[in-house]
Amino acid sequence: MQTIDRRNFLKKTAVTGLALAGLPAMMNSCNTDTKIVNVMPRWRGFNILDFFNARRYRYSAERLANTEMDFKWMRDWGFDFVRIPLSYPCYIEYDPATGVPITPEETVIFREEAVEAIERVVHLAIEYNQHVSLNLHRAPGYCINAGFREPFNLWDDREAQEAFYVHWDMWSKRFKNVPREQLSFDLVNEPAYKEDMNNQHSPITPVSGEIYRKIASESIDVIHRHNPDRIVIASGNDAGHIVVPELVGLNLWKSNRGYFPMELSSYRAGWVFSNVEELHTPVWPGVIRNREYNRQSLIDFYQPWFDLVKQGVGVHCGECGCFRWTPHDVFLAWFEDTLDIFTEHGIGWGLWNFRGDFGVINSRRSDVDYENWYGVNLDRKLLNLLQKY
Repeated sequence: MQTIDRRNFLKKTAVTGLALAGLPAMMNSCNTDTKIVNVMPRWRGFNILDFFNARRYRYSAERLANTEMDFKWMRDWGFDFVRIPLSYPCYIEYDPATGVPITPEETVIFREEAVEAIERVVHLAIEYNQHVSLNLHRAPGYCINAGFREPFNLWDDREAQEAFYVHWDMWSKRFKNVPREQLSFDLVNEPAYKEDMNNQHSPITPVSGEIYRKIASESIDVIHRHNPDRIVIASGNDAGHIVVPELVGLNLWKSNRGYFPMELSSYRAGWVFSNVEELHTPVWPGVIRNREYNRQSLIDFYQPWFDLVKQGVGVHCGECGCFRWTPHDVFLAWFEDTLDIFTEHGIGWGLWNFRGDFGVINSRRSDVDYENWYGVNLDRKLLNLLQKY
């Protein structure tokens, strides 16, 4: 069974934590004690999936109205962060529905109607006091999930890298006048190396740190050409979980993931586990697949990220949460520990997602007593937990 393998995470992250020990500490000058503050704002909010799928988008007025309502609820409930994962095929001229393989040249021919729709959503979120993190979830030559055939590999092919920079150049130019307090760019979702880019269950390994640094550095140059003040965020290696020492020294903030352990957060998720029937129902705390998990397990796993915070590197959790098949009481118990530990270290988060199988709205869980909220199903217990942190 192919999974996103995490067996060696603790070993790997302990090593990277040591590698970062030489970073200068940045203390909050207002503090009179020894507490170290995350230099990155503790944004709290959600991912929205309006432009997530690899298909040609035609954004309707009705859909925009629903998204605006979501932003209003987020603001009214006290949240201030929206991450927008983009699948690049949705805003280029190429139509995936044709079934004809895309060419490298077609990956950089933008469709103005779709680009403008994304712009409208970004500005709408800002109107509702949300910091927007614009992310290439599917970039030219790479996505952690399959579902669209790529013509090249971002980590191997210079042509893919050049296409990647064209996309960020376009977005940087479109948003060059938006202040950094309102908008950041999240370079690429969950970097990992896949030998077969078009196979959902192709095994993954960490990307070469040197290659990741090269792509990140060149991307920063492209982005800062239009606005040198733009915040740029880089996800951890090996699907977002591992600190990347090679990125130290670049003008970047860092993003991790709140999915540990995957057997709990992604229980019965077909994009992670090839045979979901082999999985046992998760518990928290307790034994999952012959391993004991508890609050201390979370602290140990995330310690390298906490070390980054202590050393003055901004850290935010761009995605977190549980797929709908995880028992609700198990999810809430695990998630409270996770959010509490993040909060202790000043780390904000973005729940995947707002509406949908991980979210507070219409999550389709069979073990939740939903509240009817203006015609949608609201998971009030989850909302209350999120508001607590």
